[in-house]
Amino acid sequence: MQNDSQGYLVTKKYSYYVFFLLFLLYMFNYMDRLVVVSVFPFLGEEWGISDTQCGLLVSAAYWAILVFSLPFSVLIDRWSRRKSIALMAIVWSLSTAVCGFTRNFTQLFAARTAIGIGEAGFAPGGTAMIAALFPEKKRAAVMGLWNASIPLGSALGIAIGAIVAEHFGWRYAFWLVAIPGILLGLIFLRVKDYQTVDLVKTVGTEKITGMSRKMGFKDILREFTGTPSLLITYLAFAGNTFVTTSLMSWLPTYFHRFYDISMSQAGIKSGTIMMLAIVGAPLGGYLADKWLSRRANARLVFSGLSSLVTTVIFFVAFTFLTGTPQYILMLAGGIAIVAFVPAAAAVTQDVVHPGLRAISYSLCVIVQHI
Repeated sequence: MQNDSQGYLVTKKYSYYVFFLLFLLYMFNYMDRLVVVSVFPFLGEEWGISDTQCGLLVSAAYWAILVFSLPFSVLIDRWSRRKSIALMAIVWSLSTAVCGFTRNFTQLFAARTAIGIGEAGFAPGGTAMIAALFPEKKRAAVMGLWNASIPLGSALGIAIGAIVAEHFGWRYAFWLVAIPGILLGLIFLRVKDYQTVDLVKTVGTEKITGMSRKMGFKDILREFTGTPSLLITYLAFAGNTFVTTSLMSWLPTYFHRFYDISMSQAGIKSGTIMMLAIVGAPLGGYLADKWLSRRANARLVFSGLSSLVTTVIFFVAFTFLTGTPQYILMLAGGIAIVAFVPAAAAVTQDVVHPGLRAISYSLCVIVQHI
């Protein structure tokens, strides 16, 4: 496949068509991953499982992603993005459907682990495909739009799961969210993929240039360990994930205890802050790409500045403010904290060999989950 005159992998229209499929897949990825949260009370009533066991059902998928992300990313880079992504979508969706047929905690835990195995390489594979589909100057903006599917899918999975479980039973919640992923996976089998990039590097001297040789293990390792901007980005992703996860986990409890409001009210206030990721991710990517025309390292610098702004916002909000002023500032923080993501994700694709893009982002996923 050849790039068109504007830098798209094929055509602009087709690139956005594939992006739309990837957006839907990422949305259903998180719906399938988090729908289990909405059925905890029903599982407790039927099976008598504890809160600890409920927590294990969530972590099962994340541990599987942590273990299988890197090996699957190697397969994606060296085999086929199209086939890998389609296969992963079908696997995680079928595993979600299997959750509805389970009869005890052990069976459900195994099915949840299978969901994580299916999802393990999707984010790296999708990131690599988007990096190839779109011109470099648009990379962060498109990744910002793509990452907006995460909070959307998370919210829809929890909300739809709760409604369906309450009216039809918790098993139907799993079956309902599983169907779209299977269909999308089959559709994705028909999209155009880019040709697998050979792992070669240009070598030469002052007199002889343009020669190339196959990259060895040391060359591949040097792509990651010998690139300071990439290592900094991985560490920054770890810090950003730590703060985001802490806020998602403890903000409802904070509002409940500090303001003496119900947990449902606290959940709405917290959820509103997190849902602003739908705005923050695309906005961050757009601003980073606009700045790129003026500064070569704009994406890296933008990621650092957004992290600094996020730190200041939440420090001031928790230390000096209360009530409405505090909440308004927290809303701004909800935008700033995810503005970091698309620019940083683009960096993981910008600075490595094109044949190592999925692996590059998989290392980011591993750091995030650790």
